[in-house]
Amino acid sequence: MKRRTAREKSLQALYQIDISGADPAEAIENVLDEAPVDEYLQASVTGTVQHLEEIDETIKANLENWSFDRLAKVDRNILRLAVFEMKYAEDVPEKVAINEAIELAKQFSDDRSSKFINGVLSRIKQTL
Repeated sequence: MKRRTAREKSLQALYQIDISGADPAEAIENVLDEAPVDEYLQASVTGTVQHLEEIDETIKANLENWSFDRLAKVDRNILRLAVFEMKYAEDVPEKVAINEAIELAKQFSDDRSSKFINGVLSRIKQTL
């Protein structure tokens, strides 16, 4: 599975976990649709869930004039995945994590979201 596809599936799994409180393994299985398990997909979902408190605190600290609770659920999970990659995925450059998050926002959210996500992640990159 390509990394971009793995990120899309990771976002879908994280969204399921956020909405329904699904178990990470169950959410991954749901998004795979009988495809073989991808190592990066598994690592990004379980890693994001394991570090969720720290990731959310990082996001909250870098939101300007916006509350975490007001974030659209899709945008919140795009940010979570990107922050996970920026902080914990050693083989993903920060620029790549930001670009991929912007692409996910364009695909799964709206145009304003991609600009908003870019701004938040750029601020986070400066603090790392």
